[in-house]
Amino acid sequence: MMGFDNLRNQSVAPSQWTMRNINDRNRLLLCILNICKEILGQLPKVVGIDIVELALWAKENTPTVTNRAHPRDGPLASVVTESDSKVTVEKDLVSQAEEEDMEALLGTYVMGIGEAEAFSERLKRELLALEAANVHAILESEPLVEEVLQGLESATICVEDMDEWLGIFNIKLRHMRQDIESIETRNNKLEMQSVNNESLIKELDKLLERLRVPSEYATSLTGGSFDEARMLQNVEACEWLTNALQSLEAPKLDPSYAKMKAVKEKRAELEKLKTTFVRRASEFLRNYFSSLVDFMISDKSYFSQRGQLKRPDHADLRYKCRTYARLLQHLKSLDKNCLGPLRNAYCHSLNLLLRREAREFANELRASTKAPRNPSVWLEASSGSNQIVNSADTSTVSEAYAKMLTIFIPLLVDESSFFAHFMCFEVPALVPPGGHGDGSKTGPNDNDANDDDLGIMDIDENDSKTGNSAELGTLNESLQELLDGIQEDFYAVVDWAYKIDPLRCISMHGITERYLSGQKADAAGFVRRLLDDLESKISLQFNRFVDEACHQIERNERNVRQMGVLSYIPRFATLATRMEQYIQGQSRDLVDQAYTKFVSIMFATLEKIAQTDPKVADIVLLENYAAFQNSLYDLANVVPTLAKFYHQASESYEQACTRHINMIIYFQFERLFQFARKIEDLMYTITPEEIPFQLGLSKMDLRKMIKSTLSGVDKSITAMYRRLQKNLTSEELLPSLWDKCKKEFLDKYESFAQLVAKIYPNETITSVAGMRELLASM
Repeated sequence: MMGFDNLRNQSVAPSQWTMRNINDRNRLLLCILNICKEILGQLPKVVGIDIVELALWAKENTPTVTNRAHPRDGPLASVVTESDSKVTVEKDLVSQAEEEDMEALLGTYVMGIGEAEAFSERLKRELLALEAANVHAILESEPLVEEVLQGLESATICVEDMDEWLGIFNIKLRHMRQDIESIETRNNKLEMQSVNNESLIKELDKLLERLRVPSEYATSLTGGSFDEARMLQNVEACEWLTNALQSLEAPKLDPSYAKMKAVKEKRAELEKLKTTFVRRASEFLRNYFSSLVDFMISDKSYFSQRGQLKRPDHADLRYKCRTYARLLQHLKSLDKNCLGPLRNAYCHSLNLLLRREAREFANELRASTKAPRNPSVWLEASSGSNQIVNSADTSTVSEAYAKMLTIFIPLLVDESSFFAHFMCFEVPALVPPGGHGDGSKTGPNDNDANDDDLGIMDIDENDSKTGNSAELGTLNESLQELLDGIQEDFYAVVDWAYKIDPLRCISMHGITERYLSGQKADAAGFVRRLLDDLESKISLQFNRFVDEACHQIERNERNVRQMGVLSYIPRFATLATRMEQYIQGQSRDLVDQAYTKFVSIMFATLEKIAQTDPKVADIVLLENYAAFQNSLYDLANVVPTLAKFYHQASESYEQACTRHINMIIYFQFERLFQFARKIEDLMYTITPEEIPFQLGLSKMDLRKMIKSTLSGVDKSITAMYRRLQKNLTSEELLPSLWDKCKKEFLDKYESFAQLVAKIYPNETITSVAGMRELLASM
């Protein structure tokens, strides 16, 4: 208390109360509050003190602490900021030394702990005194304030002048900036124009270079030679011309250039060059094909001669044509329409060569083949049925035909394939590399093994496409023109073989079918049609033979009264055996159709001949059907078609035997079985007991009939055997027929005995067992 009184009583002038005094006061108040909190455990109730103002002052006067490290490490400043610490009235805002001084000062006041309110009142009075001192100090410092305000006003005027000058400078700088931007814009436009001019000059140079026609190419296109030595220059000129024309078309040419007069004129010039070159090249190739073939035709060493069959060799021809393969490719790219006349010229020229080769080969083939001529009359009626038909070996005829196909079918297929590729048809390969038309592979010694390698497959390799139907149709039309007429030589060989041995048509049909199965359906169309026509021709010739043989069979019925086995029955067996030897591949159907026609006519004719004399009709039928079965027994076991007719003949034989045996039995025992038939008829209308009382069926009538019929039954049976033997010409059939006859008679007699036992139970007749013993003994 004494401390505060002394402090208050000190004579201090009001002007000496400065900001430092205020700070000291505030520090003192905060220190007191902290001490009270420590003593009481909470802040005391404060009256007359603005705690918020005190806190704001503490926040503003928070000291900044700067930590300095070692000079080598450089200065390190750490500032205590608002974010680092929150300032409250409870925070220690004075130093330790100041706090000790405050505690010493407070110690001078004699107050207890319960006198807080008095202490607060005293502090308030001290505060009011300090504030009054501060006001007094402010009033005394008024001249200083006015001086400061005048200084501030002068500074404000200077700032305004400076702001005006800065505004003027800013306007001038803005105008200068606009002038600079305008200059830069004009400069950029000039630079862009310069760049564009340079690009335009380069583009025009490129266009002029594109429009320029090199003199060496112009010479080759308009008047150069087509000799083999200059073909490389011609091909290069074609490639340049093709590229030049394409470069003047969209999309390679910018549409903006298309309407330029220079471009139009240059395009017209290139079109003129193209037309001139295509015309010259086409004319040269047409003449070249014709001269090349004429040279080969004029040299006989290329063809077969007397005593020497020569296989056609087109290796040299293809080699020479291959020289111009690339030229044809480029002609196609320049003008596709020019290929039509070239293809026709090539087909016409090569057709002459192929027909000459085929004609000479076929003539020499027929002349060099020695084969005996077999008769075409196999089933003609003759005076004796045992005539032996000539069956000489004619296999050389089939071999000659096979050689004709072996040589020419692969040749024609290869020519078709070469033509398709050489003349730039967009179709698949007609035959696999190294393959023949019959599906076989070329041997290592084949001269033409590599003839189809045209050396042109790499030209349009990127543009290769599968052939469409229109392209295939055009190709087949050209192949028709290329190979037309050569079929006549094949037909001549077929006709020649038919005259020697008609049955060789069977083996030729099989050979043709084998080659035909090796051809693709959509490739080498003419070759396939040729084989189809050959197959039809062979079938037609064979059917002609079958028809003639059928007429020979039908002529048998014109003969008066024929007995025994007809001549065509055993001859057919010989014919069928020979035909089976000739069957190859698919010719089975052809032979089976012939069998069907033969046997149908044979059986129909046999029935007609048998009807000419009804008395012996069944004998004729059973003898011939039996002969048919005996002669075809072995073949029927392996040939289904003949087996069918074998069973048909067997059924007809059994029917004829049954009719003939019944006729003999009824002829010898007519009364016996007529009596039995009357009884059977009456049993449908009356009872069995009433039958003996009917007219003609009494017991007396039964006894008379049995006496007249069975009294000499052994003689009747002997007469029946002799009658069976009388008209039979095939003695080997007699035992089996007689056994059938005895069995049939015994069955009929057993039925008769059962009727008698039923209708006439008291009458006795020869027993069935006795009749069986009698028949067995004879």
